[in-house]
Amino acid sequence: MSNPQQLRYSKEHEWLSGAEDGVSTVGITEFAANALGDVVYAQLPAVGDTVTAGETCGELESTKSVSDLYSPVTGEVVEANQDVVDDPSLVNSAPFEGGWLFKVRTSEEPKDLLSADEYDAFSGSGN
Repeated sequence: MSNPQQLRYSKEHEWLSGAEDGVSTVGITEFAANALGDVVYAQLPAVGDTVTAGETCGELESTKSVSDLYSPVTGEVVEANQDVVDDPSLVNSAPFEGGWLFKVRTSEEPKDLLSADEYDAFSGSGN
């Protein structure tokens, strides 16, 4: 599996796109999606919610377990991916494309996010 180089990654296995007009996209990594198993339910933060870096902002339920969703950044949610709410399997089939979770307006990117290579080393997903 290959994590996109242009994204930043958290140690909670979320990814963050670079900000476009101050808005970044958040999702979970392929490594996390595979570890969860088949995702059957997604509870995402709502538009207008404030999320805080490192804190819970939703959950993903799979056939194996329920997992908290952590925000890798602090900001205001400007869009939740309704496609994922309607079809949670997108998290498994396209974690870096159609399976993104929410978009957030941020003032700055946290300093503790990892590069793709650093995340590969941390998670062992680059093997």
